[in-house]
Amino acid sequence: MSSENRAHFSASFSSLRRSTPFRLAVTFGVLFVVTFIFSGAIIYHMLRLGLGRDLDQSLGEMNSLVVSTYQPGDTEDLVSTLNNYASFQSTSDGLYSLTDQAGKKLAGNFAAPRLPNGVHTVTSSDVGLKGHERYRMQVSTIGPYSLVVAENFNDVDEMLRIVQVSLEWAAAIVVATAIGGGVFLAVRAQARLDRVALTMNDVAQGQLQARIPVSGNGDDLDTVAIQINAALERLQTLVESMRQVSADIAHDLKTPLNRLRLTLDAAVAGNDRQADVSTLLDEARHESDRINATFEALLRISQIEAGARRERFQPTDIDAVLAVISEVYADVAEDARKSLRITERCPAFIRGDRDLLMQMIANLVENAINHCPDGTDITVALRCRGGRAIVSVADTGPGIPAGERDKVFRRLYRLDKSRTTPGSGLGLSLVKAIADLHSAEISMADNHPGLTLSIAFPLIPAERS
Repeated sequence: MSSENRAHFSASFSSLRRSTPFRLAVTFGVLFVVTFIFSGAIIYHMLRLGLGRDLDQSLGEMNSLVVSTYQPGDTEDLVSTLNNYASFQSTSDGLYSLTDQAGKKLAGNFAAPRLPNGVHTVTSSDVGLKGHERYRMQVSTIGPYSLVVAENFNDVDEMLRIVQVSLEWAAAIVVATAIGGGVFLAVRAQARLDRVALTMNDVAQGQLQARIPVSGNGDDLDTVAIQINAALERLQTLVESMRQVSADIAHDLKTPLNRLRLTLDAAVAGNDRQADVSTLLDEARHESDRINATFEALLRISQIEAGARRERFQPTDIDAVLAVISEVYADVAEDARKSLRITERCPAFIRGDRDLLMQMIANLVENAINHCPDGTDITVALRCRGGRAIVSVADTGPGIPAGERDKVFRRLYRLDKSRTTPGSGLGLSLVKAIADLHSAEISMADNHPGLTLSIAFPLIPAERS
């Protein structure tokens, strides 16, 4: 490996070692290994105690069997039985001894030293034998005799050795798996986090279209990525909207500002000639008022989009709002040689700001009145379907071309055929802002002829009103 590759590997490993996924993986790996070792130690200890109890039980059974052959005054069967057991086993496997009160050996395969009655753990040297064997020994008294029965720990030690080696191998495998798996998972998680950081860096450099790749696993990192992508989508939309607003303001307000300037220039020139300029000043004031109204509408839309009015939300009867709009604008529509009526109604409560909702529907009705020809039939309907209250305003006017329907919600955007009518191009922008504030969905459709604009609000139970 070259020095450049080694430096790159060292830097990568150092970065990985400082990462949160790696530290979490190492932490949980260490906890897992410690838990396994602790559990293995408990298993080993419990097995050792269990084997010890089994050995003691075996000694007790052997001792009882030998004792059962003894009859007071008759030791022949006892001696014969003990010698038979001793003849089948060497001293490395088991020990048997019967001695009298003087310590003389009567039967068995070794001469046992004097030991107190009970169960003892002894070595070969403790009982005068060669080697390094360990024994579990039971000493008891039969009449005037001392009986010793002992079993070697070889089987128990062999079993414990096998278990110990198995646990050591298992621990080694667990440690290797924990380390390898932890590093693998940490590298995967860090790679996904690096993609998040790279995307955010691209966004910081102005690439607002950048998005975080989603693996499709549906895990928490995917959830975070989806949420961040949604926020970036919203950010891109807002930034593009601001750019469009800036361009629209420069384009659409240039004409009224120039008109204001020309009017003021004409007033100055007339004043120099000592002519009456009151009419020109009135025109300048009206033009200034229209410009101010446009900026106030822009500010109002921005405040609504920022959620400034959300704290005023409360259960609102949208049907009652439509009734007020119909009552107020029926005569206005009639004066403009159009008709306005409500075709469908239903009890519907939504959570929102009543004043903003009334302004939103009023804007839709005013748009239909202002931009449709004489004789247009304007209808308002309220339908309750699938947990939503759907408000629709339809007209039989010229409608909006399908390619223009997304654009009409932009600030200051006006259709060419609407530029001869009063307005600033902010009515539908305000409608869109209010709908978004209320988590409502806007859609447009042909009315054959004309246009139908529908807004679907999420319903709340009427009893909460």
